[in-house]
Amino acid sequence: MREITLIEATREALDHAMAQDPTIFVVGEGIGPRGGNFTTTLGLYEKYGPERLRDTPISERGFVGMCTGAAMTGTRPVVDFMFLDFILDAMGELINQVAKVQYMSSGRLKMPLLLRGCIGIGGSAATHHSGSYYPIFVHIPGFRVVLPTTAYDAKGLFTTALRSDDPVLFLEHKSLIFKKGAVPDEPYTIPFGQARIARAGEAATVVALGSMVDRTLA
Repeated sequence: MREITLIEATREALDHAMAQDPTIFVVGEGIGPRGGNFTTTLGLYEKYGPERLRDTPISERGFVGMCTGAAMTGTRPVVDFMFLDFILDAMGELINQVAKVQYMSSGRLKMPLLLRGCIGIGGSAATHHSGSYYPIFVHIPGFRVVLPTTAYDAKGLFTTALRSDDPVLFLEHKSLIFKKGAVPDEPYTIPFGQARIARAGEAATVVALGSMVDRTLA
């Protein structure tokens, strides 16, 4: 089995999904010809064009609001925040609209919105670009929060996220995105809420996620 990086795995999942589902589109800062700050969309602009990979102004609440409406009317938007720190400027839309629409409509309206961004320290990103805000979203009813550790997990979970009718916050730790791992060529899914046993034992149970899995196993 070939080895690719975590970011290549998610990009492969996105590419396959966009080829299969014309309702999927991506918005964000620098995700067009540039290919994303972390190469999240590298090569996809040339393949799918500006109608499906739309560069945006620096207006997080504006483009999250736009994608919220789009998700309610039958499309599957992907919002690429680059650094997750920038999501804080869109919290009004996320808490009052994205997280609540399905509850407020008794499930008649769906919210297939995928929000992604890099978290954590690394790359001399300084304090404004190094936050890890997943505990905030875990406490907001309505969101699914995903934080993969391996390239294999990333591809499967990203594919699941792209098919989900719930809003998904997909987080990629900067220390892991260029780490390689074995990943199948074909598409596959990994269910949400299913733990992976990284090392079996009987003495103790240690629960970890993201970059802490590798540190725990070291």
